[in-house]
Amino acid sequence: MKINVAAAVVKTYVATKNAGKLAEMRAIFAGSVLELETYADYAAVVEDAGDYVGNALLKARGLAGALSAAHVAGAVLADDSGLEVDALDGRPGIYSARYAGAETSWERRRAQLLAELSGLPETQRDARFVSALVLILAGGDVLSAVGFVEGRIVEAARGSGGFGYDPVFLYPPRGCTFAELSAADKNAVSHRRRAADALLAALRERA
Repeated sequence: MKINVAAAVVKTYVATKNAGKLAEMRAIFAGSVLELETYADYAAVVEDAGDYVGNALLKARGLAGALSAAHVAGAVLADDSGLEVDALDGRPGIYSARYAGAETSWERRRAQLLAELSGLPETQRDARFVSALVLILAGGDVLSAVGFVEGRIVEAARGSGGFGYDPVFLYPPRGCTFAELSAADKNAVSHRRRAADALLAALRERA
C-alpha cells in the first residue's frame, strides 16, 4: 500500500490497554503521519511468539481482526517491549510484564528484580530496554522496527515518573533513572522513540 506521507494522515489504532505506554506512544508519534487512536473493544491476546516482534505482531493482528469484524477502517500499531538484564541472562525479557506473576504489581516486579541483583556491583548490573513496533496498514502491509537503549539497574528505585521498570533503570548519559527524567526527556532517548523513528523512516521509504 503506497502512502503519500507528505499529505496523508493515517488513522492508527493502538493495540494496548497500558495507559502509560499509550501516553508515551501518543507523545512520540505526535506530529507524524500516524494519528493514534484507541479502540475500546481491543482484547489482549496470548503473547506466545517467543520474541518481541512476534508478540507485537500477534497484538496487531488481534486488533486488526477486531477492526475488520466491526467494519472500522484504519491502520494498527502494536508494541512489545521488555527489560533485559545481563546478569540474569537477558531476563525478564519478553516476560517483563509477567515477571513475578501476571497479576503482580509493578512495585512487586521491581522489588523482585532488585532482590535478584542484590550484592552485585555496578559493573555487573548492565541492562537494556527493547521495544518492537509493528504497523499493519489498512491494505494489510506490515512494517516493523526495533529500538534499544542501554543502561544499568540501580540498587533502589528512584523517581516518580514513567511506568514499569523506569524507576530502576539508570540512563548513564543523564546519570538518572528513566523515572527521574521528564516525560519529554525520556521520550527523546527511549527505546520506544528509537523504534518509532525507524518505523517512520521505513514508512517514508514506501511513499
